[in-house]
Amino acid sequence: MKTIQQSYPELAQALDTTEVYLKREDQHKYGSHKGRSIPLMIKKYSKEGPHTATIGGPFSDFVISSSGNAALAAIHAIQAHNRNNDNKLTLKIFIGENINAEKLKLLINLIEDPNITLTQVENPKQTAFLVDKEGQAKNLRQSTDELALEGYTELAEELNKIPNLQAVFIPTSSGTTAEGLGLAFAKLNYQAQIHIVQTTACHPIVDVIARTPHTTEDEAIPVDIDETKGLPRPARAGLAMTATSLADAIVDQVGHRKEKVTDIIKNSKGAGWIGTDDEILNAIELLKNTCKIKISPNSALAIVGLKKAIANGFKFSGPVVCLITGQ
Repeated sequence: MKTIQQSYPELAQALDTTEVYLKREDQHKYGSHKGRSIPLMIKKYSKEGPHTATIGGPFSDFVISSSGNAALAAIHAIQAHNRNNDNKLTLKIFIGENINAEKLKLLINLIEDPNITLTQVENPKQTAFLVDKEGQAKNLRQSTDELALEGYTELAEELNKIPNLQAVFIPTSSGTTAEGLGLAFAKLNYQAQIHIVQTTACHPIVDVIARTPHTTEDEAIPVDIDETKGLPRPARAGLAMTATSLADAIVDQVGHRKEKVTDIIKNSKGAGWIGTDDEILNAIELLKNTCKIKISPNSALAIVGLKKAIANGFKFSGPVVCLITGQ
């Protein structure tokens, strides 16, 4: 078991549901749930290259754009490799100019290897893409790389050990974790709802879920219920959209995986939710009071999603998991 998954009766009682587990990906040795995929990508690309050792050969130089957690995982993975191997890997990290100050400090303090550089730029995603395009380094881009999905098989296998698991609530940016878990659950023949939670500042996948047509009422995804009519409606309706969110790791406005994630959520009978800053703060306080646990605004989205699901008629006969993703 890579990270702790523990039931919290006090939290379940406060939420008026059966049983709630917290999956503590913030305790992962690589800092977050990104530690499931980023190290795997580095390991495979540095040994095998793009597909096989005969096509382009292995990579030794990597680049990543990140709002924090992916960069943390990449730093840990590169430094671990370089400590134990003669063939050194390099890593270029590009972060935005408005990155959270605490995350920036954490990244700077973590870097001990001269083969790793960190640069703040106006457009980190585009900068990393250009470095990759010019052949200078392999871009570790989870949102479009199918290899990233494989890393979440391990997470699914751990969650599979929870008897009668009903649902997993996932703070979501690109949708990679949700898609990876959904695919892995399918291979395990495990039935659990997938719920994603985004923010008032970034919610492209929830928008698609809300627009997805369904053939019967039973299949309808209740993405925020219209209290006057009791009918499903888009989650953004009635919510003030904002330029920023306390959950500042939710940044992928494109959502390349949105169609596949929507299909997975629909087939699992899960849903998509949007969390406001007030709801995020309330969730942080709830965890502090019931579980004595301090979590980040990004992780708090999982609790927000569960609260919204319960308020909108989801009833669970067994355990649900809130993914505490990291900082």
